[in-house]
Amino acid sequence: MAEFDLVIRNAQVVRPASDAPERLDVAVKDGKFAAFEPSIDSERAAETVDAAGKHLFPGVVDVHQHWGIYNELGEDTSSESQASAQGGVTTGITYIRTGAYYMNRTGPYREVFPDVLAAAEGRSFIDYAFHVAPILKEHIDEIPDLIGEFGVPSFKIFMFYGSHGLHGRSSDQSSFLMIPEDESYDLAHFEFVMRGIEKARRDPRFAADRENISLSLHCETAEIMRAYTKLVEQEGKLTGLEAYSASRPPHSEGLAITIASYLAHETELPKINLLHLTSRKAIEAAMMMQETFPHIDFRREVTVGHLLADFTTANLGGKVNPPLRSREDVESLWEHLLAGHFSWVTSDHACCRDETKFGEPREDVFVAKSGFGGTEYLLAGMVSEGRKRGLSYPRIAELVAKSPAERFGLRGKGDLVVGYDADFCLLDDTVDYTVHAQDSLSTQEYTPFEGFGLTAKVTDTWVRGTEVLRAEKIVGTPTGRFVKRSGLA
Repeated sequence: MAEFDLVIRNAQVVRPASDAPERLDVAVKDGKFAAFEPSIDSERAAETVDAAGKHLFPGVVDVHQHWGIYNELGEDTSSESQASAQGGVTTGITYIRTGAYYMNRTGPYREVFPDVLAAAEGRSFIDYAFHVAPILKEHIDEIPDLIGEFGVPSFKIFMFYGSHGLHGRSSDQSSFLMIPEDESYDLAHFEFVMRGIEKARRDPRFAADRENISLSLHCETAEIMRAYTKLVEQEGKLTGLEAYSASRPPHSEGLAITIASYLAHETELPKINLLHLTSRKAIEAAMMMQETFPHIDFRREVTVGHLLADFTTANLGGKVNPPLRSREDVESLWEHLLAGHFSWVTSDHACCRDETKFGEPREDVFVAKSGFGGTEYLLAGMVSEGRKRGLSYPRIAELVAKSPAERFGLRGKGDLVVGYDADFCLLDDTVDYTVHAQDSLSTQEYTPFEGFGLTAKVTDTWVRGTEVLRAEKIVGTPTGRFVKRSGLA
């Protein structure tokens, strides 16, 4: 009987904590990493794969996805998990909430969340988990059950939802969020959500989960955006993505970050994640808040989309919240990334098909839906653009795998360590190609990255030792598992 199930030979192994890639062989047994050695005899393994000098990265942990936002959740779980594997992603965490889109229903999570799990079960090619947004007042009381029973220790607040339309114009938010007339989704609700999470953190039942219980915030200010949307549309001087950026200006992010940070201080909630920061003003506000409240464990997220594209280089499919910004903002994000001010990079993947994405007239950015896919370009994009700027491969591995896995309680994932899940991918950095939507495994028919040039590509992906992508093609059947991240002690 073979000692190992699988050996990958002749790989450039990229460990997050290392100084540089190492030429090593990698062994897998029972879905776990079993050995990293300079040379492993192929006779010791049931199967041997020659990496031919490609870089072996830890499986990407994409902690910001939106399966099911515009399409049925089970359908998205299948197609978008394939797109994830195409990008070297082996674990994805999807945001879920009640209200319009997603499950298109309201009610307590004790009723909604089991249906979320049932819709995704048996359909994913990668491992997956969920973040949950407390929308209703009763959801705050359900936080302990979500942590202990359902294995969900991470929560989200969408700061602009209370009084601004999801896609750029004001709308009836009580209808959109499906909240009762006597409830509101506003700063007071956000405060009570924070208090509810901190109360759970202090509950002795969750002592083992305490470091993984956190709150993520989408930081934009509804009042600012409402006024600027009206102004931009009335003036009519700007069009396309530049107009959308102006309608949701960078200082709207900065102000929301400041408010969120003070509320965290007031409620004594120390685990705060500031999501998809898009601008110089946003990251500067985040760093200012870190100095102001050093006792809060802030983590700061940036997306690959905001690092690769600006409002002049992307097509209208690049409409997203917060918006793509100017080239100046893109360069500022890279400066802060290289300075170590961002904690991880993610995709904010939200498959929005053409018929759903664009309104009438098609070129009107304000009638288009917000969000687009991009998980398939996460690692390739970071390598392609990052190495030109001096970002090392081990640092990239830390940003897309190790750091997000640790923050969100994905035990045994995100690193190349004996005993960890054998989640990994092979990346070829000797290629030169142009991005075309037709090459993506996502069901989204367009991409804002159309025509972009990349110099790296994931060719093969394994999830817990099982190959799901071989030579850029999906293989096998869905074997991805739902990962409980709390309540396990």
